[in-house]
Amino acid sequence: MTNLKIQVPAPVDLEGDLASLPGDGARMAPHWAAPDRIASRPVSPALIHGVKVPPASARLLDAMSDYGD
Repeated sequence: MTNLKIQVPAPVDLEGDLASLPGDGARMAPHWAAPDRIASRPVSPALIHGVKVPPASARLLDAMSDYGD
């Protein structure tokens, strides 16, 4: 059997640095249409019942005790 894994070096940033990002974003912006603005309506406090987190996510967050301290 042939080993098809090829070691490829990390890509090199040929386009520039972080200073070029705003210009890149401005050039890409016309490619995406912004949705029409949707007016949000107030929600009755009676409809807000809290946040439910799946047990696996709760364990993950519990293990991140230093996050946000």
